[in-house]
Amino acid sequence: MSEAGHSRWVLPAVEALLRDQGLEAIALDLFAVTTGPGSFTGLRVGLGTVQGLALASRKPCLGVPTLDVLAHTATGAAATVVALMDAFRGEVFSGIYDGEARLVGERRVGKLDDVLQGLPRGAAFVGDAAVSQRAAIEAAVEAAVFPETDGFLAAPLALLALRGGRPTVAASELRPLYLRAASIRPSRT
Repeated sequence: MSEAGHSRWVLPAVEALLRDQGLEAIALDLFAVTTGPGSFTGLRVGLGTVQGLALASRKPCLGVPTLDVLAHTATGAAATVVALMDAFRGEVFSGIYDGEARLVGERRVGKLDDVLQGLPRGAAFVGDAAVSQRAAIEAAVEAAVFPETDGFLAAPLALLALRGGRPTVAASELRPLYLRAASIRPSRT
């Protein structure tokens, strides 16, 4: 499905889910969303949907970077967890975390080889780029670990929200995390 299609089905899907659970949006305590990195359109649809629901119900929001949620899926798999997402153009979005999924350093975008330099033996790798670049990772990081995750982030995001300890914000304060400038080119006309 195209990203543009998400905007047409996401609210009906939310409505069906709430109805199936016998809930109304107003009954929820908090709205959680991944803030990116990711595709421009996908982030805007997700953030806009959560903002609308939170504004209408006057509830707080929790925005969590996508790489942090990925790292959370591998908590305890190794002393170092590396979350990797395909950023296209031969690059990856990356974040390096400790074994408890706490960020060490910065989230960034760049070449996979740069991310892999200096990583310890036995580091765990998660995310779509960890899957697609497994051979390169295994060649660069001795005894690299690839914990099995399903790739769907809704459940680990919900667990992070339920656990608490992260600051919530008003819907109007949610912001996307892009890590790379937009690649919009001016029209040639």
